Amino acid sequence: MRFLMITALLLALAGCTANVVTDYKDTAMFGSYGTWAFAPNAGAGSFVSLDGSRVRAAVEREMKREALRQVPEAEADLLVNWQIVEEERLEQVGVGVGIGFGRGPFGWGMAAPPPVREVKEGKLVLELVDTSANEVVWRAVSRRYLKEFQSSDERRELIDEVVAEMFSQYPPAPES
Repeated sequence: MRFLMITALLLALAGCTANVVTDYKDTAMFGSYGTWAFAPNAGAGSFVSLDGSRVRAAVEREMKREALRQVPEAEADLLVNWQIVEEERLEQVGVGVGIGFGRGPFGWGMAAPPPVREVKEGKLVLELVDTSANEVVWRAVSRRYLKEFQSSDERRELIDEVVAEMFSQYPPAPES
């Protein structure tokens, strides 16, 4: 019975983890922003990549939902800056193996750790910059990753989900 309760608690806690982390400037007047444009270095590349065009389309859709109007950069209240940050991480594949022998509370054993491989992934970082103050007023970072082997449709769907999830936390709720 104790095992079932612990398992249920762990599953509940796992369901509470956020896929997006946001931060914001608490003195920013989010209600005063009405226009936006992409920052000149958004995407940080000389060409717009395939994923970059997917991010741009998702941001345009979400900004429209927020009732913000896209204008030329010189007229914008907010600039949208974003980048896909590549990360390398180690991932365990399989399980470790071990053997042992002995009797009672004493014995000898050996074990081999599970194999590990290096995985390259990309996470999305999105920032809104106040043009009058020239500073970031809102930032969102995804905890979900674009993986090299995903199909075009899977990548588009993931980017759409992540950007929508980011903007579900914009504007930030005032703290009480």
